Amino acid sequence: MTGETDLKTLLASMTPELLAGTYVFATLASGVSQPQGLEPVMVFREREGLTLIVTEEAANATGLTASFRCRMVTLNIHSSLEAIGFLAAITTRLGAAGMGVNPVSAFYHDHLFVPADRAEEALELLMELAEESAG
Repeated sequence: MTGETDLKTLLASMTPELLAGTYVFATLASGVSQPQGLEPVMVFREREGLTLIVTEEAANATGLTASFRCRMVTLNIHSSLEAIGFLAAITTRLGAAGMGVNPVSAFYHDHLFVPADRAEEALELLMELAEESAG
């Protein structure tokens, strides 16, 4: 399964879904082990250390210092990892509303981490974009 690459199809066919829960970004210095039992939704290794996206509840329970309270929106369409312009169109729309977003691409879907207090607004903007693209 290679996923969709056509920008118009991606935008028109996406069905954004606001997932339950509040997430945060945390970091562990190089060489520091991840707390036992922690199940991050994303882990990324950088030179400076390990970045984790975890539920706010898990961060609090394990004593992680975290930032950026956010909600996760999944763009329920199987986008190709080689698709051009999909996230650019989405982040441009959210940016025009003055909203920062941290996108994460996984194998099947793209996920957006948007400010927790603006999550419903982000969902509305994305649904409007999908409707406009469907024409």
